[in-house]
Amino acid sequence: MKKAIIIGSGFSGLSSAAFLAKSGIKVTVIEKNSQLGGRARMLKHMGYSFDMGPSWYWMPDIFNDFFKEFNLSANSCYNLIELDPGFKMIFDSSEIDIHANFDKTCKTFERLEKGSSTKLKEFINDAKYKYNIGIKFMYNAPGVSFFELLQKDILLNLTSFELLTSYRKHIRKYFNHPHLVTLLEFPVLFLGASAEKMPALYSLMAYSALKQGTFYPMGGFNTVIKSLVNLCSDLGVEFITDQTVKKINIENKKANSVTINNNEIIKTDFVIASADYAHVEKDLIDKKYRNYSKEYWDNRSFSPSSLIFYLGINTKVKKLIHHNLFFDEDIKEFTKEIYDYKIWPKKPLFYVCCPSKTDEDVAPQGKENIFVLMPIPIGIEDTEQIREKYYSIIINRLEEYCGHKIDDRVEYKKSYCIKDFEKDYNSYKGNAYGLANTLSQTANLKPKIINRKISNLFYTGQLTVPGPGVPPSLISGKIVADYILKTTK
Repeated sequence: MKKAIIIGSGFSGLSSAAFLAKSGIKVTVIEKNSQLGGRARMLKHMGYSFDMGPSWYWMPDIFNDFFKEFNLSANSCYNLIELDPGFKMIFDSSEIDIHANFDKTCKTFERLEKGSSTKLKEFINDAKYKYNIGIKFMYNAPGVSFFELLQKDILLNLTSFELLTSYRKHIRKYFNHPHLVTLLEFPVLFLGASAEKMPALYSLMAYSALKQGTFYPMGGFNTVIKSLVNLCSDLGVEFITDQTVKKINIENKKANSVTINNNEIIKTDFVIASADYAHVEKDLIDKKYRNYSKEYWDNRSFSPSSLIFYLGINTKVKKLIHHNLFFDEDIKEFTKEIYDYKIWPKKPLFYVCCPSKTDEDVAPQGKENIFVLMPIPIGIEDTEQIREKYYSIIINRLEEYCGHKIDDRVEYKKSYCIKDFEKDYNSYKGNAYGLANTLSQTANLKPKIINRKISNLFYTGQLTVPGPGVPPSLISGKIVADYILKTTK
């Protein structure tokens, strides 16, 4: 029986593990932390259960397609509910609820801009078209050859992807109201560039946000991880936690084993790195075997890092729903500070997740579980003083919006930022979301899933195809597993 070692137990690693184990390969997953799940770990304290990473459940079809491969469904593995409203956009003097019912969303648009309901339907139809073709391509494109781009569907629809049109220009073909423009730009904020520099192709995100709906797995996002772990275990996957891979051992240009932190050497036929790509190249293999240099990574455009606060509030908080986006400051200036100037923002935008509005089990009775996230550039200074400065800014604005005191009712507080991403995930410069999805870093222009010098070392996750986010990570794991099964004996 062939053996495979997977470094890291995030979504891409677990996806690869499941597909390889299904094919009869003996898989061992090695995780440096005590808890499986990578960035989708759960923090539990004082009766609160915080998702430490992903909190948005979009692209439900990707999850469903994954589980179908194993004769399962997402709903059979965890209790998935649709949120209504899916999320709320909070501006300086108004707010917009995005409902599960698309017709309601159309009416909301029409109230703000006459004729925009019809325009929204046109915009979403175009986005759906891009989504269907784009997702189909993602499923089938390992990104190792430009010949992959010569697919009939891609060639026939190349102009429709609008790769040379900016997302902002694309939006403004349909809408003028600044709040509607901001609403449609927000999904790409975490993709690593301003809407001015992002290809119009990524309107596909708006299709998922506004038409497919926003969902929540009861118990938190970590329940999805638990379902994947259970699936892998049923398929015979072995898990090793609290062990760091120190070295991938190479002989005759093949990875024949890995050395873990207790100095145990584990032999293997394949190694799949679901850990940070740059870390694997820099720290786990000799320089002569690297695909990419330090300069290469230094010159990549990255999606942002994050300053996160996990807050346990010993009272109910007014006005918040499950997902709340505070866009009550200038998005253009904020975006420039994040992506162009690469500084701590003066007037930040931020996201507040309050899952206890939906799920009473994630907080003690009568209390609130709050997850606050503010995007920041990667690699900038991270100190406790800076964290506290922004905590004060955020909590004051949150109190002003909610209309009552919150800070004096905080009974649990934990911050998480660049240094933590580096420590817990070996994340390059503390990035939280991987590479930016700019045109020069799209599809085959992303770092390769194969090592050009080591025949049996492969890479999966948010720094390779198809890109950042939970659904793309699930796809990434499948792509690598499929490639191994098709090209190796």
